[in-house]
Amino acid sequence: MDTVRLDKWLWAARLFKTRSLASEACRGGKVKINGENAKPSREIKAGELIEVQLSGIKKTIEVLQPAKNRVGPKLVVDLLKDHTPVEEYERFDFLRQMKTEQRDRGTGRPTKKDRREINRIKKTDD
Repeated sequence: MDTVRLDKWLWAARLFKTRSLASEACRGGKVKINGENAKPSREIKAGELIEVQLSGIKKTIEVLQPAKNRVGPKLVVDLLKDHTPVEEYERFDFLRQMKTEQRDRGTGRPTKKDRREINRIKKTDD
């Protein structure tokens, strides 16, 4: 087995819960190979670098072994190598902690200036 479909591998490597979610992510531009958007039917092989946008974190993953069938969580390390920078995980942790903003009681709703400051800290473009 030299190659396998991208959506099948993303599902087998437990990056997505279902294969259809992996396909949707590919069609939505959340999965890139060598900087280009990848279709779900694209064949991948060992040694390719895949960038996947997963709920606020951008993971960079190297394919070590193509797999058609889903593997157990302990065997995922045989399929992929994570090259995601530590800063990305730290940023994700920070955003997760800031999921709910704490405001002093009685200060009211955030002003436009406050909202812009919050968005700047969170790096969002709302």
